[in-house]
Amino acid sequence: MSAATQERMPALYLSHGAPPLADDPVWPGELAAWSAALPRPRAILMVSAHWEEAPLALGAVETVPLVYDFWGFPEHYYRVTYGAPGAPELADSVRKLLRAPGTPVQDIPDRGLDHGAYVPLVEMFPDADIPVLQISMPTLDPVRLMEIGRRLAPLRDEGVLIVGSGFFTHNLAALRHAGAGVPVWSAEFDEWGHRMLDDGDVDALLDFLHKSPAGHLAHPRTEHFAPLFVTMGAADAAGELDTPKSVIDGFWMGLAKRSVQFG
Repeated sequence: MSAATQERMPALYLSHGAPPLADDPVWPGELAAWSAALPRPRAILMVSAHWEEAPLALGAVETVPLVYDFWGFPEHYYRVTYGAPGAPELADSVRKLLRAPGTPVQDIPDRGLDHGAYVPLVEMFPDADIPVLQISMPTLDPVRLMEIGRRLAPLRDEGVLIVGSGFFTHNLAALRHAGAGVPVWSAEFDEWGHRMLDDGDVDALLDFLHKSPAGHLAHPRTEHFAPLFVTMGAADAAGELDTPKSVIDGFWMGLAKRSVQFG
């Protein structure tokens, strides 16, 4: 389908869960219902919390084995497959949009989809028939990530679904010392983040570690919140930062699974 007739795709930030997400009684259905309500993408561009690489890297453009980047889980989680087609045309477009003096782009052709990419895709697009390209985060700086998102934004008019995949709160070490229920730091950060998104307070979100309650507890490392800024950049380029929709909320094992759609 040509860019002239292709419907503009939304831009998503989703909390991706761990491999046991597949066994949750609620969350897989929420993800499936979300994808069913979207226009069908021509291709999917994934930015996952689990791939930090500089310079910015493009993953495999043909189907290669998944990256099982987790440890200590039952064996059946390491047998999951997701043989989505590669996306060489999308990779060419990404290179053209992102390459500039001082901002190189590299290719890592044997780098498969990690669990931040394939775990939600298995639930959202289980037929694995849509081409998928994963790119790395070359930085965790929110301002720079928003700029990357702005530069990628034209892909949305070509039928590409841009997905930032992280977790709205993410502190596994603190969870090990927490009691039953949702930790206060997770609930407070989730409520604050929801409010800032609804208010369109970009400055507060960019400085979330200092302006949010419990920011350092909710994100001791910021890689799981960082993909949100790529999504926000892709939305900002279309003037859509005032149209966030929290499609999924609530908590999973104490972590906020808030997931947001722009456009």
